Amino acid sequence: MHPNPAFRGETPARNLAFVRQRGFGVLAVSDDRGPLVSHVPFLLNETGTQAHLHLVRSNPIARLLDDPCPAVIAVSGPDGYISPDWYGLPDQVPTWNYVAVHLRGTLRRLPDEALRPILDAVSDHFEDELAPKPPWRTAKMDPNAMDRMMRAIVPIRLDIDTVDGTWKLGQNKPEDARLGAAEGVGNGTAGQDTQALARLMREPPSAK
Repeated sequence: MHPNPAFRGETPARNLAFVRQRGFGVLAVSDDRGPLVSHVPFLLNETGTQAHLHLVRSNPIARLLDDPCPAVIAVSGPDGYISPDWYGLPDQVPTWNYVAVHLRGTLRRLPDEALRPILDAVSDHFEDELAPKPPWRTAKMDPNAMDRMMRAIVPIRLDIDTVDGTWKLGQNKPEDARLGAAEGVGNGTAGQDTQALARLMREPPSAK
């Protein structure tokens, strides 16, 4: 995470709300071969102390989990390139603004009987976000097809010890400079979801 305290002032509640809303991140662990990474959807529990997910049985991370191991899930939000010209100040340099939250803790494989409840909870959560569409439920599947699919995956839980958020939105610049950069990034630039990034830059955590 970025070490500048100006970018680390968001509340734990908002960090967790951001993670819960995204529900997708990069799971990373290390073993003797080096870093192992997988892109995973997950469901955060109500207290923000656990993240439930599943992995394909053949995933190298799943194969590593005979014993629990340290892990991190990195969750990214909107990001974008910031041109120095947008600040209206001399002697500025290019940068990249972004939002990211890291969940660190212990990753463990759960018993197979935990798999169906996790699958139901994750799909129910995201299906409910699609209302008024009638929700898809796992009960709609043919039981034999469901069993075949479940044999290929394993249930996983991250027990979360720390939640670290970086909201790098130009809080270290004068307000006029930050708003100028927000205007520039909102008009389109390299990055993802730059309109959302511009909205956050106009009212970053330290500006409240």
